Amino acid sequence: MKFVDEAYIDISAGDGGAGCVSFRHEKYKEFGGPNGGDGGRGGHVFAVADPNLNTLVDYRFSRRHDAKRGEHGMGSDMFGAAGDDIVLKMPVGTIISDAETGEVLFELITPGEVITIAKGGDGGFGNMRFKSAINRAPRQKTPGWPGEKRHLKLELKVLADVGLLGMPNAGKSTLISAISNARPRIADYPFTTLHPNLGVVRVGPEQSFVVADLPGLIEGASEGAGLGHLFLRHLQRTRLLLHVIDMAPFDEGVDTVAQAKAIVNELKKYDPALYAKPRWLVLNKLDMVPVEERAALVKDFVKRLKFKGPVFEISALTREGCESLIKTVYQHVKAQQKAEQTPEVIDPRFAVDPE
Repeated sequence: MKFVDEAYIDISAGDGGAGCVSFRHEKYKEFGGPNGGDGGRGGHVFAVADPNLNTLVDYRFSRRHDAKRGEHGMGSDMFGAAGDDIVLKMPVGTIISDAETGEVLFELITPGEVITIAKGGDGGFGNMRFKSAINRAPRQKTPGWPGEKRHLKLELKVLADVGLLGMPNAGKSTLISAISNARPRIADYPFTTLHPNLGVVRVGPEQSFVVADLPGLIEGASEGAGLGHLFLRHLQRTRLLLHVIDMAPFDEGVDTVAQAKAIVNELKKYDPALYAKPRWLVLNKLDMVPVEERAALVKDFVKRLKFKGPVFEISALTREGCESLIKTVYQHVKAQQKAEQTPEVIDPRFAVDPE
């Protein structure tokens, strides 16, 4: 699979350099005094959120990342040089957690965000640090402090406003290609989509949202059946779920209502918070249903499913109904974004009396 959303790495920040014991030796200088410098700091390990990356595949084959140690202190009051830092570029949306305890340590949410995931050790003290009026010729020094070492788990959750879910061959890939700039693989057999696809939907000037197309879900996905369970995590950061339904399945004996209920049940088993997200029905492939039969088919489906949310009737192939869908989705996403914004806190000393 080209898409890799989980990897394990071992990182090690650099150890600090040791301090130096040295004394000044100059001609005609009877009491030169101590001049041993401190050791240099070990290199840090940084993680950077790179918007140009969308997979963790680089870390699947390169697991060990070690920063350089600091140089040792030297005579003549010379401190050791700091070790070189290393920068690990990761996709936006990466969660960094401790591989042993499972504790989440960091999250890369903002493009260009830089965090320190392992700090280099401080350098040791040279003997010049220990001179005093009592001890004029100190021979003490300290070793450098060790750098942090960690065994980390990297997990990628794509950052999308809207997630498409549905059974295999429901037309999710066709839909995302019809409304966005994404060009996923499309074929007439199930499980064509093997990894998430992201697309930017342009509604107007400076008006857009991001939609994610995930591999099709089947019953038992939350327990490992099919491919969808590998990518359910990518729906956890979305603001809206679009449940795409195939209204014209190849097999006439397929119960689309039972399939829809099965997917909803998988969401509930996997994560109750994911199940509680706003979810809209998108009834697809209506171009394959005779016009005179569409209204009755849709009414019967919604009634049997007992669905009370918004329902959209579309054809991703002919793009019928897609424009109304994306405009309504955009309005919902913008409202959600506005609600999530933290209100500005005004210092009462500078507040303006409305009267």
